[in-house]
Amino acid sequence: MTTYKLSPSALSLMEECPRCFWLHHNQQIRRPSGIFPSLPSGMDRVLKEHFDKFMIQGKLPPELCENSDCKNLKLFDDQELLKTWRNNLKGISYKDKQGNELHGAVDNILMKQTGKKKILIVLDYKTRGFPLKEDTAEHYQNQLDSYNFLLEKNGYETEDYGFLLFYVPKEVLETGEVIFDTTLVKMKCNAGDAEKVWKKALKLLNGECPKDNGQEEECVWCKMVEGEGGE
Repeated sequence: MTTYKLSPSALSLMEECPRCFWLHHNQQIRRPSGIFPSLPSGMDRVLKEHFDKFMIQGKLPPELCENSDCKNLKLFDDQELLKTWRNNLKGISYKDKQGNELHGAVDNILMKQTGKKKILIVLDYKTRGFPLKEDTAEHYQNQLDSYNFLLEKNGYETEDYGFLLFYVPKEVLETGEVIFDTTLVKMKCNAGDAEKVWKKALKLLNGECPKDNGQEEECVWCKMVEGEGGE
């Protein structure tokens, strides 16, 4: 029996185009990805270093401490565990009884502590070139749900919400420093929804290749595969 290792981004592809998702995981026919821009990767690195400095001091950075939604919250203080959870090759994962795996790597974790009990809250960084639109945060719902699901399956208690922290370039100072606007978005999370999407993905993968993407507009990548004699 074939088993699958999936990620939140893979589940997002499934929601966007079931056919591309099926072809990717069953026939290794992948969408062209192009060159990944280095700026988001660089931002991700320096933001983690930035947040870790405050974590060591037992404080929240300015982006969070001035927001009322973060009152009484702290940065997750288990450095070694967080290092593992951040690692794309290790991350945090869960396997079902058949051996199928859901795997993800977090940016950061906040926690609410009551006595010895720690309740975890996912915090994810996003770098954008343009201001947020009304539905921008909604595109990351499945990602936050999946992280909550993974934490719960690994025995951690989580809040029913998470945070997206957006960084958008604002201006360049005379000294050459780039100033970013930051927007913290609090979003409801539902681990059960992530589990449903994951099971839906596994059911799809174990069936026949979908004939189309299930959307009104045709998928350009599917059309390319057809043109090359694919499924």
